[in-house]
Amino acid sequence: MSSVELTVLGCGSSSGTPAIGCDCPTCTSPDPRNRRSRASAYLRVGDTAFLIDTGPDLRHQALREGITRVDAVLYTHPHADHLNGIDDLRAFCYVKKGAITLFGNGFTLANVRSRFDYALHAPSKAWDKPVLLTEEVGGPFEFGGVMVTPIPLMHGSWPCLGWRIGNVAWLTDLSDIPEHSLEKLQGLEVLFLDCLRREPYPSHLCVADSLRWAEHIGARRTILIHMTHGLEYHALSAECPPGVEVGYDGLRVSVPLA
Repeated sequence: MSSVELTVLGCGSSSGTPAIGCDCPTCTSPDPRNRRSRASAYLRVGDTAFLIDTGPDLRHQALREGITRVDAVLYTHPHADHLNGIDDLRAFCYVKKGAITLFGNGFTLANVRSRFDYALHAPSKAWDKPVLLTEEVGGPFEFGGVMVTPIPLMHGSWPCLGWRIGNVAWLTDLSDIPEHSLEKLQGLEVLFLDCLRREPYPSHLCVADSLRWAEHIGARRTILIHMTHGLEYHALSAECPPGVEVGYDGLRVSVPLA
């Protein structure tokens, strides 16, 4: 039976942790679970490999985790900490001598086409640029024999997407989950869920919000992601109820696809 193998490439916020110029307990912690690169994930189902987002730490993350193959990118939204590592996809295009397909909503892909149009052309003989294809999604689709379900979310006033493959879902950068999207989150084994900081924030979930949504969705295991340096790993772990845990860079989960 195939499994969804997910690696947390990064579980940090846009500033990363340690934050530049900060000497708080999280930023100065020797525990590697308090070192957070920008939010991203890598999923393998059989021979098909997906990235969720291409943040500015992509090259470092790929080298750290030994990633050499990417077939498609599932984009959540076009903020810099989720998009601006897109040029590092050229290494994967060079290795496979083939294009990489980018999936997202119209809002995100319009941003990609406007800002990174140089990456949307046929390859040169040198493969010196990314060679990317864009595919706008409006519902579940199949890629490489894998069913992928986009989950519409709201990130403040921005329409963004979470992603579900099998019984694993990744929901980052959100402030609200529409009712019709909750229906797509039933029966989850593992839910990765936005948890920016302790205080409320207009376009993200705070700790209290995350714990409420975790209870409401009812995944067997909920893992908190996209955290600022205001959330120290051990302190936040002590507050988590059963079934909820704090994510960290390099965390891996494996869930049967069926």
